[in-house]
Amino acid sequence: MKRLWRAILGRTAPARPDLDALFGLPSAALTLRAAAGFSPTGTGSVAFRAAEGAAFADLERDVTALLDADEGPPVEQVADDYGYTWLVVRADPEAAEPDVSGLVTDLHAVNSTLEAGGYGPSLLCSLVGFSDTRRRALGLVYLYKRGTFYPFAPLGGQRRDNALELQVEAAVGADLPMERDRSRWFPVYGAPGLHP
Repeated sequence: MKRLWRAILGRTAPARPDLDALFGLPSAALTLRAAAGFSPTGTGSVAFRAAEGAAFADLERDVTALLDADEGPPVEQVADDYGYTWLVVRADPEAAEPDVSGLVTDLHAVNSTLEAGGYGPSLLCSLVGFSDTRRRALGLVYLYKRGTFYPFAPLGGQRRDNALELQVEAAVGADLPMERDRSRWFPVYGAPGLHP
């Protein structure tokens, strides 16, 4: 019956988060390097709206401790101007190439731990940073509530490179579920993890 009403009213069911879609990022990283000359910076982040209370603070501390336990660079916690908390994760800086698979595993762990703790509605997005030889920044952003990705290419200030974003969408569209509604390609200016 719900489907009938949604069809009559022209609404669709919201997409369900699929955290396993994050595991498409290593393949997308290879495609980006070959198609557009962008390499991973080795930095990623997860944005969420922190809840009040001791239970959430304990969970947040547990997630940070879990990621710090692998003897890699420490997880950094950053609050932005919009009230979101970002957990910034970095691949081993000593490695010749950033380990995108390990980075994605860490981002997946943050998302799934918050989700399992009942804080899925607080999750906003995950981001993995890339750059090219011209030092242009690019982020592949995973929208938790939509289960989709979109590219974000800041130019400095409050400007973005829309042509590059469309080029990246075309390049990695076979690797990742892309967000088709471009009005949802929200700018994440100054997002931690966007730059190396």
